[in-house]
Amino acid sequence: MILSVDPDSPVPPYEQIRAQIASMVASGVLVDGTRLPPIRQLADDLGLAGGTVARAYRELEDQGAIVTRGRHGTFVQAPSSRKPTKESMSLLDQAAHAFAVRASQLGFDPRDVVASLERALRDVTPARNSA
Repeated sequence: MILSVDPDSPVPPYEQIRAQIASMVASGVLVDGTRLPPIRQLADDLGLAGGTVARAYRELEDQGAIVTRGRHGTFVQAPSSRKPTKESMSLLDQAAHAFAVRASQLGFDPRDVVASLERALRDVTPARNSA
């Protein structure tokens, strides 16, 4: 797993880690059951404090993207095995709202917006492409 953290970015390091792992999970680069590096190892590899990586992992676990199995490690949890939570639905609604606002600002017709969203979903859910 290749991650990088830009120390000059205004985005906090934990969020850079969280976003990169979430993107790899969503795109299928990291598949269900993939074991993630231990917090201490990833922190050392990235030159960060353990708490920074721990926060990224905690937020990913809260979102249902990963699951920690005690001393056995931390693993990717496939979207198909996740159950939507109140928090994840709220995050989805926030993302949808931001997308709708941006599409409106750009002057797109609702049909074009829906078509764009469907294309994006196909791109990030490769398992569904063959269905």
